[in-house]
Amino acid sequence: MKLTSHQNMKIFILLLLSSHFASSVRHSLKYIYTGSSGLPDFPEFVAATVVDDNLVGYCDSSKKIIEPKQDWVKKLLEDDPDHLELYKGLCFEREPTNFEATINSLKQRFNQSGGVHILQRMSGCEWDDETGEVNGYIQFGYDGEDFISMDLKTETWIAPKPQAVITKLKWDADKAEIKFYQNFLTVIYPEWLKRYLASGRSSLLRTELPSVSLLQKTPSSPVSCHATGFYPHRASLVWRKDGEELHEEVDHGEILPNHDGTFQMSVDLNLSSVKPEDWTRYDCVFQFSGVKEDIITKLEKDRIRTNWVKPSDKTVLVIAAVVVVALILIGAAGFIVCKKKKGERPAAPDNSTELSEQLNPET
Repeated sequence: MKLTSHQNMKIFILLLLSSHFASSVRHSLKYIYTGSSGLPDFPEFVAATVVDDNLVGYCDSSKKIIEPKQDWVKKLLEDDPDHLELYKGLCFEREPTNFEATINSLKQRFNQSGGVHILQRMSGCEWDDETGEVNGYIQFGYDGEDFISMDLKTETWIAPKPQAVITKLKWDADKAEIKFYQNFLTVIYPEWLKRYLASGRSSLLRTELPSVSLLQKTPSSPVSCHATGFYPHRASLVWRKDGEELHEEVDHGEILPNHDGTFQMSVDLNLSSVKPEDWTRYDCVFQFSGVKEDIITKLEKDRIRTNWVKPSDKTVLVIAAVVVVALILIGAAGFIVCKKKKGERPAAPDNSTELSEQLNPET
């Protein structure tokens, strides 16, 4: 949960969407509030609603707008004006005021007089649709570092920085506030999450299989197994040898979002110590959460796409032509040298007479 002063909102949201969970049956709801001070080109308060790592709503206190990012969210807010008014109250009234006051307090506590400062709060829940297990969380960050978070099991706040101890002691003493947060994180949020999943089922619960390719820059480079266009993001991509997953000589990349809402990922395999005859023992496996059938891509040379091009007949002809031209130039240079040695001068250009007349002042 980090946002530096040099990041803009597009990068901020991209980082939020790039995070993922390993469980195949967990759904998530996140609310990310961001307050800023000293950033002229950034709103003083913005908030984002994220369901299963999909941005579904956004609000901006400076423009006084609540912007649904999915059609089903727009319809849900139209059908439930009370839900819309709740978001308006949070985005335009209560939270901007709270965040501004908190930033001013933290600046004094950290002995800061000016500059750029960022306060963030991320709260939400994870819900297992098979077991019904719910995990709620709420945490605050200041200037890109963790500041304070709640431990729901012990009903206390955790302060990783000395400057947060004052806040911890004050909040630990407010048992009513802790119960309020517990109810929201473990009861209200899961209810909202289930409602959002039901309303956006066609987009949030869809399944799109990827296209898988084998890529290699040069014959000595690792072979990259690249999967793109899949949804949801809960997937894995591994290299296997003789049916066993490899952990050495393998480099896993992050799951990244595509512009169309799908995802991509890659995993590299170092073949420097593998004999060519053993390539057939390797394959790349894409595994999808909730999908029984894996996508298996065998490591075969004719399936590898590469930027490296072998010399062709056309290349040989071009090289031959360059050699011929070079020989002609060398021959011409030798002819001129030979003429000079014999006392002969090369013939003047056709326009030499005209040029001399132009330089003669009597003409």
